[in-house]
Parts: sequence; C-alpha cells; structure tokens
Amino acid sequence: MPIEQGALQLFSPVQYALARAVESLDSLQGIIKGPARLHEENEELHRQIGALRTQVEMFREAQIENEVLRKQLGFAEAYPSYEVIPAEVIGRDPSNLVRSLIIDRGSDDGVVGDMPVITDRGLVGRVVEVHRTSSTVLLLTDAASSVSALVQRTRATGIVQGRMGRNPVMRFIPQGTSVEVGDVILTSGLGGNFPKRLVIGCVTSVTGEDIDLFQEAEVLPAVDCNALEMVLLLLSFSPAGPGSTNGMP
Repeated sequence: MPIEQGALQLFSPVQYALARAVESLDSLQGIIKGPARLHEENEELHRQIGALRTQVEMFREAQIENEVLRKQLGFAEAYPSYEVIPAEVIGRDPSNLVRSLIIDRGSDDGVVGDMPVITDRGLVGRVVEVHRTSSTVLLLTDAASSVSALVQRTRATGIVQGRMGRNPVMRFIPQGTSVEVGDVILTSGLGGNFPKRLVIGCVTSVTGEDIDLFQEAEVLPAVDCNALEMVLLLLSFSPAGPGSTNGMP
C-alpha cells in the first residue's frame, strides 16, 4: 500500500542508522572485552608455565637422587663384604654444640649403637643413639669422636680426633715417620669399631718438633657432612676390610 511504502521509506534510514549503531556497539564491546580475555589467557599461560617449571624441578631433583643412589649401589657392589642399608638424613643438631645427624633408620631396620656410617666418598661417623625408626649419628668432626687411623703412604698409625669448630687432627704419629701435606688418611681397623681402609680425609698441615715424641696432622675430611642427604649404614663388615689399599673408589 502507498501509505506503508511511504512509512518504510520514511523509517528505513532510521532503521539503517540504528542497525549500524548496534553493530558499532557490538564491535566496541568486543574491543573492550578483548584486553580482559587477553589478561585471562596470559594468566592461564603463566599458570601452565609455573606448573611446567615445577615438573622440571621435580624431574631434576629425581635425577640427583638417582645419581646418589647409583653411587651408593656402586659402593655396595664394589665392597661385597659389607652389608649396608641406605638412610636419609632427616635432621641435624641445631646448636652445633654436638656435630650430629638424625637419619631415618632405627632398630626396626637392624641399626645398633656404634654402627659405622659412611658414604661412597668415605667415613661419616658412628651411630650413638637408636630409636625404632630413627638414629643419631655422631660425626667424625665432633670433639667426642676418635678413630684409629693410618697414613696410606707410610702406614704410620695414630688417632684421628674431632675438634670444636676446626678440622679433625691425627694425633700420636710416631716422630721420625714421614707425614706430608696431601697424604691420604684411612681407618686402620684397630679396635674393630671400623673396617680397615675407609677414607677419612687428607693431611692439610703437620706439626711437631724433633724433640717431641709424636707428630700431629690436621685432616680435611673426605665427606662434607654439612651437605649430606643420604648415607650408608654398615650393618656388618669383615674386620679385614676390602682387599684394595686405596680406600673407597
């Protein structure tokens, strides 16, 4: 009808303008929402990156633990005369008055007092206190610790004793016996508390005048007890120790 056609012609420009306005409004809303969506996506990506980093660190930590276990296993295979069990360090003496560690093995695992504690690098100390599921290890560096020892190169014997705040010292080395900086110190096996030929450390200095009966040698321990995470307990060992004269590998 003419009237309807006229009305349509009259309102078409208005409808067109309104339609364009709505489209523009939708586009504007899309532009406004865009940064918010980008922010959410960035947050999600950051969460995913964080999760991946955590997985990488967990994998790296597992690799480190596996490497330590491989070394411990290698030691056990190289010294079949030793019956050993691994233990994890779960505590330390916070006061540092007593140089000791707490490990996660106890009487339930067959641990007893005075049992030697080692790593693949050498001697750590001995068990001094035993509970059902944990034990306390007195370190080689503690002032109350003493170990019968010998100089690998000359076979001179003595006693390695711990000292407060300093490296252990090997005492009662006969005067006239050659002891030099760099000499390796091993357990002698005397007394039967420790097997023979466990590495204790190396000599860093020697003191003693010609008129003295004995010499003394400061010993740098082979094992850094401050960084220990795992150790081995010697449940049983042959008093003669392994056949090698070079200590541990």
